[in-house]
Amino acid sequence: MARINERIRVPQVRVIGDEGEQLGVMDVRDAIRAAKEKGLDLVEVAPTADPPVCRIIDFGKYQYEAKKKANEAKKKQVTIVVKEVKFRPGTDDHDYDYRMKHAREWLQEGDKVKATIWFRGREMTHRELGSRILAKLEGDLQDLGEVEARPRMEGNQMFIIFGPKRHKGTAKPERPVVGEGSRQLPEVGKPKPLPEGDNPTEDSGQ
Repeated sequence: MARINERIRVPQVRVIGDEGEQLGVMDVRDAIRAAKEKGLDLVEVAPTADPPVCRIIDFGKYQYEAKKKANEAKKKQVTIVVKEVKFRPGTDDHDYDYRMKHAREWLQEGDKVKATIWFRGREMTHRELGSRILAKLEGDLQDLGEVEARPRMEGNQMFIIFGPKRHKGTAKPERPVVGEGSRQLPEVGKPKPLPEGDNPTEDSGQ
């Protein structure tokens, strides 16, 4: 909180008048007296300056202006929200469309989207199914979003991150790369059936 009047404990201050005029360096007692003669306060606005800078102003008005500036600065701040859609390797078309539409809505609202494929057990040996889902999703979101983080594995999850498209002329990002090397994702299409007994089932709760 800014110090005012007798709480300003320095011998000299640089003073700004109530109309914004520069009054120069003054003895702090003279500056306080000048402020009170106008029915105003001496408010320290730059305590780290040498000498500190003070302004002759009504302290209530000063607080209002400071609060207004803080609110305006807060409005200009952009809050980035990352929302997540989750898939399984065996996600069917209906559930895929449902999640994809949510991702489109979030991108339109200016949020980022993280799409995650969850693998369980032997599904880890069929990562290409997750790769196909993410490649398809990239194609379905390309008019609204751009890839900010390429698909990669972390534990039993494969994920990709999209950000809202900034310009209409933004070039379409190259096809995603997965794994530790530079292997391209498979072409989008219907996943090949898994060997008998390995076919993953959709877990809509994920």
